[in-house]
Amino acid sequence: MGSGFSTADEDGSDPAKNSRTRSPGLGELPENCLAMVLSYLDPPDICNLARTNRAFYHASSADFIWESKLPENYRILARKLVLYDGSLACFGKKDIYAGLCSPVRFSSGTKEVWIEKESGGMSMLVSWKGMKITGIDDRRYWSHIPTLQSRFYSIAYLKQIWWLEVEGDVEFEFPPGSYSLFFSLHLGKPSKGQNRQCSSITPQVYGWNIKPVRFQFSVSNGQHVTSEQFLNEQGKWLRYHVGDFVIEDLCKPTKIKFSMTQIDCTHQKGGLALDSLFICRNQLASGR
Repeated sequence: MGSGFSTADEDGSDPAKNSRTRSPGLGELPENCLAMVLSYLDPPDICNLARTNRAFYHASSADFIWESKLPENYRILARKLVLYDGSLACFGKKDIYAGLCSPVRFSSGTKEVWIEKESGGMSMLVSWKGMKITGIDDRRYWSHIPTLQSRFYSIAYLKQIWWLEVEGDVEFEFPPGSYSLFFSLHLGKPSKGQNRQCSSITPQVYGWNIKPVRFQFSVSNGQHVTSEQFLNEQGKWLRYHVGDFVIEDLCKPTKIKFSMTQIDCTHQKGGLALDSLFICRNQLASGR
């Protein structure tokens, strides 16, 4: 008979089996260690990793991860915007974060507020319907146009006027931080479709290059900003930056009064569409 042949090592183990032994993966770390790693990531990255396996999914629900992402006054915001009569104790911090990221409307649907998923910064829109506009109900001067280009599905279009005056206010528990304020305007009559970058130039636009439009706002903590800008670029929505302000109080509601005027009655102006006022944390300030 032939001699036998063995592949076993001296200790009796199979080297082929040892070579196939898998090294521990990141997903096999203890759940608290995974949660610590996730806490250093941005919310979208955390959610993406949570979809990869069960270990990351369970680790991503740790309260300490999401509490560091939430605004400082998230308890006030959650009770006002998400929970209403519910109790915070019934919800995890991840659920509260998700709830605050969903836009919530108030003031009869004329204002919308949410926190940005990537940064946790607070943003707000105020529809033209929540503002006081001189002559807005006189169809000789203004028309109300339904459109998919607005989150409120409607914009105010100025056909012609001598005296332009738009004003409004908002009171809200903004989290502490630095904010920017913009008016969302469009020179020319926008379409009713979803394409916001219409390039058409219409002859109905006139009077905005003669005198600048004055934008201003004041904050209940004493800050006041005024800026004047000519409106020149036609055919697309632009956010006209009025200025910046800082909020320091954690619990007290902040009231902001704002306005846009062009009251030089030596000439008419027309062809301007107004959508909304936009307030956001400074790092989120960008054009449409």
